[in-house]
Amino acid sequence: MPEIAYVNGRFSPIGEAVVSIEDRGFQYADGVYEVLATYGGQPHGMEAHLLRLERSLGELRIECDIREYGLEGIIGEAIARGDFEESLIYIQITRGVAPRNHEFPLASAGVSPTVVVTVKELARPQASQYETGVKVVSLPDLRWKRCDIKTVALLPNVLAKQQAAEAGAFEALLVDEAGRVTEGSSTSSFRVSDGEIWTTPLGGHILPSITRDSLLRAARDLEIPVREEFSLLEEYLQADEVFLAGTTTESMPVVQVDDTTIGSGAPGPVTGALRRRLIER
Repeated sequence: MPEIAYVNGRFSPIGEAVVSIEDRGFQYADGVYEVLATYGGQPHGMEAHLLRLERSLGELRIECDIREYGLEGIIGEAIARGDFEESLIYIQITRGVAPRNHEFPLASAGVSPTVVVTVKELARPQASQYETGVKVVSLPDLRWKRCDIKTVALLPNVLAKQQAAEAGAFEALLVDEAGRVTEGSSTSSFRVSDGEIWTTPLGGHILPSITRDSLLRAARDLEIPVREEFSLLEEYLQADEVFLAGTTTESMPVVQVDDTTIGSGAPGPVTGALRRRLIER
């Protein structure tokens, strides 16, 4: 099946899609994005993703009414055109094409946002990784101070993910100047200690993850106590369980952080229960 791209009103095979070299997303990372995955062919958490996209657009003052634009219908058509068993949907909206100046283009300049949607076949982590767990490494959190906006400015995340890959790890666990874990380079992070789930509170230091929210609701359904508070890296190392969450990651057990084995060295019951609950939803 072909990988599908939509750019400003036109569908095409992804290899034929183009944007201008003066697009502000290309030159300034002046844009935002969302990633959705399907379950049973249907996009999971569509409304939550659209709401977060609207928030990100508002925070960067990019004027694009995604409801009037018909973005949800475009996503549905893109999925149908791809016709994959399960799909990964990427949405990117930039401020648009304008002469290269740092300040926003004037409204009178007639600049319109660039809207891109791509659909590819979804590849989730190997089933064996959920059964055995994964290794992560801790790295300094070098990102900007508005991680709550889902922008395309991801270079620090990319560098952290690459460093993790070179260390043979699944993910990088980011640690701020105070020694507190914020999140992964592309995931939310959690620890389980004495039957309670701990995760970093919302704020400028983390992305308000859709999967994070789904797992916290699942925990409350299962009557597992949740504490949205900061944790030090050493508290992660001493935890009974550690796990990561993301659109494609779901609930991934972590059995090693740096050189420290977490808990028994095997995926824990809380992580497994949350993933089962997430998939059931």
